[in-house]
Amino acid sequence: MRFFYQEKNIIRRLFLIIGRHKAGFIICLFLVSAIPTAFAQQETNYAVKANIIYHFTKYIDWPSDKKSGDFIIGVIGNTALYNELKKNIANKMVVNQKIVIKKFSALAAGLNCQVLFIGDDESDNIKKIVSATTGSATLLISESDGLAKRGSCINFVIVADHLKLEINKDNIEERGLSIASELLQLGKIIK
Repeated sequence: MRFFYQEKNIIRRLFLIIGRHKAGFIICLFLVSAIPTAFAQQETNYAVKANIIYHFTKYIDWPSDKKSGDFIIGVIGNTALYNELKKNIANKMVVNQKIVIKKFSALAAGLNCQVLFIGDDESDNIKKIVSATTGSATLLISESDGLAKRGSCINFVIVADHLKLEINKDNIEERGLSIASELLQLGKIIK
């Protein structure tokens, strides 16, 4: 139950940041609709993670060559997040790009996507995944302790039954991405 309340706190903090913008009210309504979904699936927090990942797209800036065509969110691993992304955010837009959700293998040669989520069961392959995406503007998101220090850009972790974000700004910038200071305030900065 504490986990659910921590998710609400993260969403509440996003409200404060997003609420400063004209479209903030509409986005806030979208986030509120995610709370009952997360509550109904307490043992899995993937509905909330899917919505948080979607909102990351508003605070990360990709290079111009990644701003045309489909906006691809890839998933590596056997994780319920894939289904939650398909159900909750597939066919939404990031600016003028349609979001497409794809499943990849950790051993795939071409991991061509803007966001790549690494499931817990694939955390041992982080080195291969980082290597396979080096030089590409791919935001790596993970959910295992220590991965922000090992190459992930943003890492979901549970600390004392609370959902927390670890953000490695250096990893983000090495990938040619820039992160808004508002998003940096939501997580613990990892070096």
